[in-house]
Amino acid sequence: MKKIFQLVILLALFFSLPIQSFASINGAVTTHLGKSNAAVTIRDAESGKIVYSQNGDKLMRPASNMKLVSGAAALSILGENYRFKTNLYIDGIIVNDTLNGNVYIKGSGDPTLKKDDFLEFAKELKRIGIRTINGHLIGDDTAFSGSTLPPGVLKSDETYYFGARTSAITMSQNNDFDASTVIITAKPGKVGAKPSYSIEPNLSGMVISNQAKTVSKGSRNTITIKRAYNTNRIIISGNLPQGSSKKEWVTLQDPSKNTMQAIKQTLQGTGLKFVKSSKVELGKVPQKATLLYTNESRTLAAIFPAFMKLSNNSIADILVKAMGKQQLGEGSTNKGATLLKKYSDSLDIPVNNWRFADGSGLSNSNRVTSNGLSQLLYKVQKESYFGTFFDSLPVAGNKDRMVGGTLKSRLTNSALQNRIYAKTGYIPNVYTLSGYMKGQSGKQYIFSILLENKSSGNVYIDRTMAALVKNL
Repeated sequence: MKKIFQLVILLALFFSLPIQSFASINGAVTTHLGKSNAAVTIRDAESGKIVYSQNGDKLMRPASNMKLVSGAAALSILGENYRFKTNLYIDGIIVNDTLNGNVYIKGSGDPTLKKDDFLEFAKELKRIGIRTINGHLIGDDTAFSGSTLPPGVLKSDETYYFGARTSAITMSQNNDFDASTVIITAKPGKVGAKPSYSIEPNLSGMVISNQAKTVSKGSRNTITIKRAYNTNRIIISGNLPQGSSKKEWVTLQDPSKNTMQAIKQTLQGTGLKFVKSSKVELGKVPQKATLLYTNESRTLAAIFPAFMKLSNNSIADILVKAMGKQQLGEGSTNKGATLLKKYSDSLDIPVNNWRFADGSGLSNSNRVTSNGLSQLLYKVQKESYFGTFFDSLPVAGNKDRMVGGTLKSRLTNSALQNRIYAKTGYIPNVYTLSGYMKGQSGKQYIFSILLENKSSGNVYIDRTMAALVKNL
């Protein structure tokens, strides 16, 4: 009976496309991707009808295609105009120009918080006459709960920006918004001497161990900049040739505490003074504290291009926790994942057997189907936030980094450029691509390709995409 059902489905798909097109597409899929380790679904973008499917209901790891789910859910649940808020409080009394009390920062996970915002905190403190703080600087990160380390981050990857910890108090250094990181740039000195280095926004409670050496121009560049596992110690090692440099994003061991250290150093840099006994601590804002200033992030819609086009893991996992906090009163990954499933259910996607471990797709525990992802891409077209969602997708072959994103150097043939808007995905042994494409006929299609256990998978996905565009 099962074989008869499968035959009926195959015949239905066969006759949904011209025979020649179906044969060409099926041949390209099986030739480039194989039959067992690839799930492929193609839908008519207007009707939503499946015109081709191979293993469409097979559970697969989505890698960063998971961001299609978490991103769409965030736009629906939080809204395009959602802004993260970071509040500045004080308690105690001000005598002359001294605050005899504490300064508090209460965060909500803003991944865009930067040094310029820290300077605004300093300005507000000075505005009410404070020049010296006779108390502590305290961070309230209780909006989020659970482990700060996202699921799926390996010990060897924890130093890198894509494995950054997720906290309600965090910071970024530029408009890529790689939260919970500092940027370290090393430059060569004299041959035999240690390279110099700078750190943005400042040391932030980290400790630098510079073990590197400057070597002559033309020598091999072996320099590495990494944080020692489970510590605040950053090690610069290896050889840096003259005429070159090294720039690295390094994650924070304790984003809340390290960000508060960065804020303190910034405040001090503006002339604000802390007494010697002042400490940086974490704790809840007391009810008696006075709200002095609220810093608001740019809107979620404005953050979205950096999130999707650059496949930003930290934003994805922050959004999941933010949804959990807003809707269920708990800013945890588990509560956020519950909402991802609920959102998918609302789009009539059969997700009972899907697994949501995070929002970024970094975890190997996530499971989705290509039929389901393509259904989401079809359904979301009818939502009010679709423009923001669609415009945030990487565009094939477009060299502008904030347009092409992770597809700027792929599918660059003139016949493919600007015809494919899609989310890329990669974790070890997993390659994915799902989105929208315009066939050679001018007709619009939705597709989802999930590929496992095939080395250099992007090459084979791109060859398949070239065949799809040509034959559709």
